[in-house]
Amino acid sequence: MLSAFAMARKSLVRTGLAVAALALAACVPSGPRTAGGPMLDAGAPVAVALLVPGGSGQASDELLARSLQNAAQLAIADLGGVQIDLRVYNTSGQPGQAQAMALQAAEEGAQIILGPVFAQEANAAGVAVASRGINVLSFSNNPDIAGRNVFVLGPTFANTAERLASYAVRNGKSRIMIVSDRNQAGTVGRAAAERGIRAAGGSVVATGDYEFSQNGVVQAAPAIVQLARSSGADAVFLTADTAGALPLVTQLLKESGLDPAVTQYIGLTRWDIPAATLALPGVQGGWFALPDPGLYAQFQSRYQAAFGEAPHPIAGLAYDGIAAIGALAKQGKSDALTANALTQNSGFAGVNGVFRLRSDGTNERGLAVAQIRDNQIVVIDPAPRSFAGAGF
Repeated sequence: MLSAFAMARKSLVRTGLAVAALALAACVPSGPRTAGGPMLDAGAPVAVALLVPGGSGQASDELLARSLQNAAQLAIADLGGVQIDLRVYNTSGQPGQAQAMALQAAEEGAQIILGPVFAQEANAAGVAVASRGINVLSFSNNPDIAGRNVFVLGPTFANTAERLASYAVRNGKSRIMIVSDRNQAGTVGRAAAERGIRAAGGSVVATGDYEFSQNGVVQAAPAIVQLARSSGADAVFLTADTAGALPLVTQLLKESGLDPAVTQYIGLTRWDIPAATLALPGVQGGWFALPDPGLYAQFQSRYQAAFGEAPHPIAGLAYDGIAAIGALAKQGKSDALTANALTQNSGFAGVNGVFRLRSDGTNERGLAVAQIRDNQIVVIDPAPRSFAGAGF
């Protein structure tokens, strides 16, 4: 069995770097939402610029770039009746290069930009083409860069927290304690959880945190358990992720006497990636949210058959972006790519399930609620298939 201590020791170091990147990526939104967008010609191909992190020299970036491009091509093949002129631009994962590529794409006739991946890149690309009325559908999940002409397609903490809190309150878990990492990601996650719980009609009965280190988690666990008991919490909402403190904090809370069969563990992040996490004793019985697993499994299978390899975990966002663009273009309206059109209330259907873009540049996605039982994922509340259904 995978050791939670060994897994956490390695992952806490790796995630420290990721958190530093997140801090640098927290940009000020570039301005109020604009209603602009290029006009489309009926029957003409839609010019879509796809900005990917290729050219950095990093194997991981090249894999991601290839996966995003492949997923976009797969989506184009599925549209039927809509022509997409997809042009790919490499950003090297750098804001300056993203800005230059966004400007080049605009000069070459791009009517909308899909990508880039990283928050600073997306912010730079959005600023570069804002005056031209070109909207940017970024693969980022950082709401700090959403606004004006930039939308984020990535799943947000706010969306996940709202889904999980609503399910928890409906199922008798309304007195919730939030346990977070003592870093920027933990602070952002805690705020999202607080808003989600209160919006669902629940109560935040306590908050606890720990220094983002193995020793910090070890020292904090007994006090967190004591506070959970004294506050009468019937659930703990954890902001930690599997690449960080989650393996260790869940194990230590359980060993310190916080029984997950009584006090429900709820995760703000994906607890199924990597798959080895499912075997950890501390996560058994825990709840987390994920995209519609049935739809995503179909996408994975089709991608594997078409390209001979598995898709990158965020490749589906490229498919979703093309699906949204295609659905709007299919309506035959000249203003199909304006902000007003992109934020249509009915949303869109993609390989991650239904989703819609909000006027503030963030998104809302239909998520399933899953529980880990005997090292397996069990969906306990299916993802909604429309915005009129349950789960919203």
